[in-house]
Amino acid sequence: MSNLLEAIVRIHNLKDLEIEEFYKSRIRANNMGEALEKFITDAFADTFNLKNDEQRNIKYSEIFSYIANQNNPPYAIIKRGDAIEIKKVESKNPKSIPLNSSYPKDKLYADSPMITEECRKCEKGWKEKDIIYTVGIIREKYLQALCFVYGEDYAASPDTYERIKNAIKNGISEIPNIKFAETTELSRVNRVDPLGITYLRVRGMWGIDIPFEVFKYVTNGKKFFAIINEKKYNSFPKQSIELIEKTKGIVITNHKIKNPNNPAKLKDVKLISFKEIK
Repeated sequence: MSNLLEAIVRIHNLKDLEIEEFYKSRIRANNMGEALEKFITDAFADTFNLKNDEQRNIKYSEIFSYIANQNNPPYAIIKRGDAIEIKKVESKNPKSIPLNSSYPKDKLYADSPMITEECRKCEKGWKEKDIIYTVGIIREKYLQALCFVYGEDYAASPDTYERIKNAIKNGISEIPNIKFAETTELSRVNRVDPLGITYLRVRGMWGIDIPFEVFKYVTNGKKFFAIINEKKYNSFPKQSIELIEKTKGIVITNHKIKNPNNPAKLKDVKLISFKEIK
């Protein structure tokens, strides 16, 4: 079984991070988002050096119970392990990342209406999974920055977002003389015009400040890092912890970050700094 610690070591050990050259035969032209997805998938599956597509797919099926794309989050789920959400940024001075119709997740829940039925059934009996937010900044075909942050260290609990979502949704539904339809979005109105052929969709477009900004009070501007709370870090297999702690060039330090549900309380975390662009 793979995990985040082992994926970090594999990325750290790469000679260069020219994403487009690495995946030019496997992606559509100039699709850096797809390239980043494949890069992260290979990091977790230990398939950077596999050239045969069939062999790579077999390895993917051994490591992952679910793989989707940016339109069907999460991007992937490790068998009996964590979920992975991948976000690509190409702007020069990114401050936030779009989440579209899904609010930030502290964990991935099997009863969430925002996941597909295939995701819900990918592993028998699962209820919730830790989720890793993976954010990569790509400029001029190179991966210039990359971070991994667990949802529980980055996002508040679901009720924080549901409260706002429901307040807006209920407020809209109370508008008189309008017939609203059932929808998983904030609202939908059918048959708006006399012919009954026009509809209106009201969608929530969520976004969140980028982790490079949120955690800069502990990262000090580092471009390649992971933040993992102590409890999660200690839950990894002993051999994975030994591997990352013995890898030359990877630095692990102890810090305290603000609790997303109550900033007055602090959480003990590990800051893992890895591969720097020379």
